[in-house]
Amino acid sequence: MTFRSALFWLHLVAGLIAALSIGIMCLTGVALAFEKELVAWAERDARRIEAPPPGTPRLTLAQLQEKLRATRPDARPTGIMLQNDPRAAVAFTAGRSEAYYVNPYTGEVRQPASTAMAAFLRTMTDWHRYLALGGDHRDTGKLINGSCNLAFCFLAVSGLYLWMPRTWSWRALRPLIWFRQNATARARDFNWHNAIGFWTAPVLIVLTLTAVPISFRWGGSVINTLVGAPDTGGAPAPGGRGPGGPGGGPAVMVPPPNADASPLPLEAVLATAQREAPAWTTLTLRLGGAPDGRGGPREGRGGRPPEGGEATRDPTARRSDTSPTSAPSKGVAAPTVMVREANAWPRTASTTLVVDPFTGTVVRRSGYRDLPAAQQVRSWTRFLHTGEAVGWWGQLVAGLACLGGCFLVYTGVALSWRRFVRPRQTEPAAVPAKA
Repeated sequence: MTFRSALFWLHLVAGLIAALSIGIMCLTGVALAFEKELVAWAERDARRIEAPPPGTPRLTLAQLQEKLRATRPDARPTGIMLQNDPRAAVAFTAGRSEAYYVNPYTGEVRQPASTAMAAFLRTMTDWHRYLALGGDHRDTGKLINGSCNLAFCFLAVSGLYLWMPRTWSWRALRPLIWFRQNATARARDFNWHNAIGFWTAPVLIVLTLTAVPISFRWGGSVINTLVGAPDTGGAPAPGGRGPGGPGGGPAVMVPPPNADASPLPLEAVLATAQREAPAWTTLTLRLGGAPDGRGGPREGRGGRPPEGGEATRDPTARRSDTSPTSAPSKGVAAPTVMVREANAWPRTASTTLVVDPFTGTVVRRSGYRDLPAAQQVRSWTRFLHTGEAVGWWGQLVAGLACLGGCFLVYTGVALSWRRFVRPRQTEPAAVPAKA
């Protein structure tokens, strides 16, 4: 048996074993390619407001908080997010899945009339990551999909090798790289499998490789080894939990300049962030940080906070307001602002600013370049997997590649079915002509 023949049979067997899981991941990947944009569109009734007349003043954040408290007494927001768009409502986020949208001009509090899109995409995420298994079986689903993802990577690489024609000429290449009219279903499936595989395999290799650190802790260990960083067992390095920017850490306590000093209004804190980042697109404000270092902004797929940012969480926060709070023994917890900029690279990178609540000066600034090398690589791999790292066109390419993957699964199974279950029938013998 030649190497090419052995590789073909490995390709075929691996494809049949992993076909169902690969098909599910590809189908859900199509739906999740523009997840945040779809949720933002579906919930535009709450997130978007009517453009006010020119010169209309905005309410202060304190006034918006009062409006929210009066309308939704049970709301416990832990973060505030603003977009650099006069038609965007101010979002008060609570955890990773709840948000209240307040009109910055009228104080009207809204929530989406329907959350069906968000719920649907959360279901797609569960299938994509865990085969929709929950509870004690969640890790099992993650292991199955992760293993089948590795098989998919092998299929993409081996498929490119098997695709290569023995004779390199345009006449030999043309039917392999583009669609043609075929006389039979078998010929059509073979043509589609080759043509779609040729165009999508490079992207699918990137998507499958970048999923490895997400599926397996050893994937993170490999990254650490490649960049010469200490092995953390696949866990993110300390101080690097955010998407392209450090993820908070312990609260920075700022002593008041005198006993009678009062913190500045939140507008002054946000004004500092706007001066530091004139090209800002979103500002996400959280106050202080969790003592255990887990209170920083996190990025996820499928939450309902507005596009451009995720809900921020301070696990120690119990108050319904988000104004700086005093700690007599240590001072005041400095508010933290996560800034997204239009010219950021990678596109998901953010800058975290810790602002002195009394003077409005920046106490600490950290961003993508301040991350350890291993965490920079992990930031790239995490968001190259979704295409977000390079912007909307990356998401489009990733979505189209996933769609192509669905056809690869179908045509691959169809070709195998005809090979093993319904082998090609021989042509009937010609009836000899009568003399």
